[in-house]
Amino acid sequence: MSAPLWDSSKPAVEPPWERFDSARAILRGVPIVLLILICLPLMIMTRGIERLSVGARRPWSSFFPRFVSRVALMIMSIPLRTTGTPMSQPGAVVANHSTWLDVFSLNACQRVFFVSKAEVANWPGIGPLARASGTVFIARDRKEAGRQKALFEARLHMGHKLLFFPEGTSTDGLRVLPFKPTLFAAFFAPQLRDEVSIQPVTVRYIAPTGADPRFYGWWGDMEFGPSLITFLKARKQGAIEITFHDPIAVKDVPNRKDMALLCENAVRSSLPEIAEEFQEV
Repeated sequence: MSAPLWDSSKPAVEPPWERFDSARAILRGVPIVLLILICLPLMIMTRGIERLSVGARRPWSSFFPRFVSRVALMIMSIPLRTTGTPMSQPGAVVANHSTWLDVFSLNACQRVFFVSKAEVANWPGIGPLARASGTVFIARDRKEAGRQKALFEARLHMGHKLLFFPEGTSTDGLRVLPFKPTLFAAFFAPQLRDEVSIQPVTVRYIAPTGADPRFYGWWGDMEFGPSLITFLKARKQGAIEITFHDPIAVKDVPNRKDMALLCENAVRSSLPEIAEEFQEV
């Protein structure tokens, strides 16, 4: 069963259309589409070579999502700044979830494989891209816990770094919701506990000057298309700041609930206080 969507009591502020917005959206959108159309077949071809030579591992095809993400952010004129260092040891990355743009932001600065809800595999357009890039699809069902543990273990032993969003839903980008401990359980399996670490990562979106501070947020029943157009047509862009916190060795933490809380506190520490007007009761 899917986690409930987070929603705000304060409606999003729709930026007005200005002169040249349509042209700007086209001039940014077309190159991004072409970039994906060129790189997707190349990634699939590379994946075929990998299957023949190294099996399920993805040492070369994982380059493409990072390349596409970096170039797409450059085309949209959204600067990306990082603090800290992505961990080199085996394990997982956990981050706050604000928007669909998180996939580009987090792919742009490291090689990771996303963990996503199973429904995404069937989404038009996004589903095929996610499958091709090696996304791990899971059902948020306790009955599937055993299978998920085995899947995580197999991917981690291949050297894959998994990334998931423990909040279970996206927000307006100003807050961190409580981290759900469910997915952390897989890393406490005896076969993994002594081998892996989990790195908390904070993704902070800074809105363009004068715009709604929640400009990059994507929550509730907001649709992908209008959100994408808003970013593409923006005359002024904000920025993305990503903070890599110190990795936490799973063997040093008693249980999944404590790990979830440690990661949540680390991620929250790099976000500023929420302005009173955007606090939710």
